[in-house]
Amino acid sequence: MKENEQPITGNKIIWSLRQAIPGTWKSASWLLKLMIPISLAVVLLQYFGILEWLAGYLNPVFNFMGLPGEAAIVFVSGAMAGTYSGVAAMMAIPMTLRQATIMGIMVLICHALPMECSINRKTGSSFWKMGLIRIVMAFVSALYLNLLLPGMDEAYVYLGADTDSTFGEVMAQWGWSQIKTVLMVFGIIYSLMFIQRLIEAYGWLKPMSRFFAPLMTVMGLPRESSYMWLVGNVLGISYGSAVMVDLESKGLITRKDANDVNYHLIMNHSMLEDTIVMAVTGISALWIISTRLLFAFVLVWGRRGYKKVMGRE
Repeated sequence: MKENEQPITGNKIIWSLRQAIPGTWKSASWLLKLMIPISLAVVLLQYFGILEWLAGYLNPVFNFMGLPGEAAIVFVSGAMAGTYSGVAAMMAIPMTLRQATIMGIMVLICHALPMECSINRKTGSSFWKMGLIRIVMAFVSALYLNLLLPGMDEAYVYLGADTDSTFGEVMAQWGWSQIKTVLMVFGIIYSLMFIQRLIEAYGWLKPMSRFFAPLMTVMGLPRESSYMWLVGNVLGISYGSAVMVDLESKGLITRKDANDVNYHLIMNHSMLEDTIVMAVTGISALWIISTRLLFAFVLVWGRRGYKKVMGRE
């Protein structure tokens, strides 16, 4: 047992509930320090038209991928803020289902870059390298789908956009959303930390890791990384970060292995929530899952092949 770990005494569920509190405060506080300033910056950039100005320079590129020029706003919004911002922007632009499928994959691969790349850095990876790879692979995946997708001319969900809000109304709405975000983050992180402590208390970690270990070999990842891989794929990088950092701090995964897993997760994470979010708006879950898995597989094995050729593995 490590010095900073407490012995498991009494009821294991009660022990897990108590032990989850310190980790929740530390992880949630750190996560909110990233989320709140980034959210405020995006709101201000959107209100003052800076996001739209930046997106204007990307219009020709998006036309080349079978997307309307306005899709650049969706990409910038999703990349700066997150999946939900990207989806909201998608619904504010008239699109066909084919265009929305391409755009949706781009948003899922390349969203919330400032926050999630900071989390990647905390678990052993380069902030800038993770961000650059995600941007490049988002465009590669869009080109892939533009070549492969059949004609899907039915209209995607269009809700329009409210542009009449005053600055005070925007700030008030943002402030209220942050209160809800704080409560949500603490609730989610506490639940995750409780589950993590419960898994430790009952000794479930090793059986779960052994069960998924063979799949890691297929994915090109270290067998010991199976639990971190599972957390990232089910919970995502943002909310799963509490568990990922905890695994590394306890020595259950090395920094090198965590870095290897990040190359998979930047392509393919939060599969449950992300897939549901896109599917309920009409985008095929099959295209979402298959495309993200494919590019995660290609990226990890391509990196391993490059390292072998260069004599770095």
